[in-house]
Amino acid sequence: MTRRIRGRAAALTLIGALALIAAGCGGDDGGSSGDGGDVSGTLAVTAIWSGAEQEAFQAVIDGFTEANSGVTVNYTSGGDQLPTQLSTAVEGGNPPDIAFLGQPGLVRDFVEKDALQPLDFAREDVETNLGDSAVQLGSVDDTLYGFLFKAANKSLVWYNVAAFEDAGVEPPGTWDDFLAAADTIGASGIPAFSIGGADGWTLTDLFENIYLRTAGPEKYDQLAAHEIPWTDQSVKDALTEMAKVVGNGDNIAGGTTGALQTDFPTSVSNVFSESPKAAQVIEGDFVPGAVESGLEPETDYNVFDFPAINDSAPSVVGGGDTVVMFKDSPAAQAFIRYLTTVEAAEIWAERGGFGSLNQDLDTGTYPDAIQQTAAGALSEAEVFRFDLSDLQPAAFGGTVGQGLFKLFQDFVQNPDDVDGITQQMEDAAAKAFG
Repeated sequence: MTRRIRGRAAALTLIGALALIAAGCGGDDGGSSGDGGDVSGTLAVTAIWSGAEQEAFQAVIDGFTEANSGVTVNYTSGGDQLPTQLSTAVEGGNPPDIAFLGQPGLVRDFVEKDALQPLDFAREDVETNLGDSAVQLGSVDDTLYGFLFKAANKSLVWYNVAAFEDAGVEPPGTWDDFLAAADTIGASGIPAFSIGGADGWTLTDLFENIYLRTAGPEKYDQLAAHEIPWTDQSVKDALTEMAKVVGNGDNIAGGTTGALQTDFPTSVSNVFSESPKAAQVIEGDFVPGAVESGLEPETDYNVFDFPAINDSAPSVVGGGDTVVMFKDSPAAQAFIRYLTTVEAAEIWAERGGFGSLNQDLDTGTYPDAIQQTAAGALSEAEVFRFDLSDLQPAAFGGTVGQGLFKLFQDFVQNPDDVDGITQQMEDAAAKAFG
């Protein structure tokens, strides 16, 4: 059925790609207003997607051009060099018409350079189809400049089916039940948790999920913008809950020391195994692609939503690709509006490897039950927030061996010192934010 709930990542090597981007630029060459009438023109569109993802997005484009035969859309894959390509194109005065950005910070950077066009014309479409969270996430100073078209769900728990069955536990829906189930699993002879603590970002993801559910979305936004300090009681409360997972070394594969020496792929292989070293791993919808296990979905491994805490609303911490418009035209406006529709989302969703915030998207469109749970939770979420560490200055939120990555590793080593670690976090944040 349709589920609908209200509210709701060398200059010479760049030349060829930039030439392709520029070749398709030019916007509209006639037509009406882009709000339902015939439009025409040529659009240059770029994103990181290549391979199977590019093929799926081309199908989305084809859906648009079939209904708008006067428009030609030329897609160019920028790969991991996309931010550099776009910055160079903007500086040269010839960006593409439309691009998809993986980092919210890039949206703000381009707004500050006066490079992006507001999406006021599509605000109602975004709000109605994708929810209030999508509007908030894509806005800078209360002006809408983008929205997540392809979203990722980082609020999931992946588990070994046999380990759960042997312990006699079911996937829990609440935090208290989650912790109780973990104790039962540990008592059954296998650690409940596999934690990839050698990669500090996995620890920030765990904190963010807990914080969003204990502090709420407004506090989450305030902390992300450093409008409240990391010494705020809400941070301390979330860390206290987090310690109930990371502070119990006896219930972690390899114990505390092992967790801090385990990278993300290994944390997955610990669970995705016929002889698992742990029962579950907390991470995003990309988990099954991290290792080649030979296990079968549903039969050997499965997934459930990160549990609610204190009756928190359905919430998702995630990432994804935000569509923005560099050049305004009726054709560009028509394409932007099309991307807000359930029809556009369905084309990629049925191919898999895609998640959408679209509240009218039938979760049955996703090709299997695993994706229906992982991606379906996006459209069911009353609250969606972008990965908090990705919203920080890189030195604080996204650099190996320093900032939040290092400080959360320190917290795992000493989870009782909540006051001390929050002061260190605040000192590092204050320095990063200037």
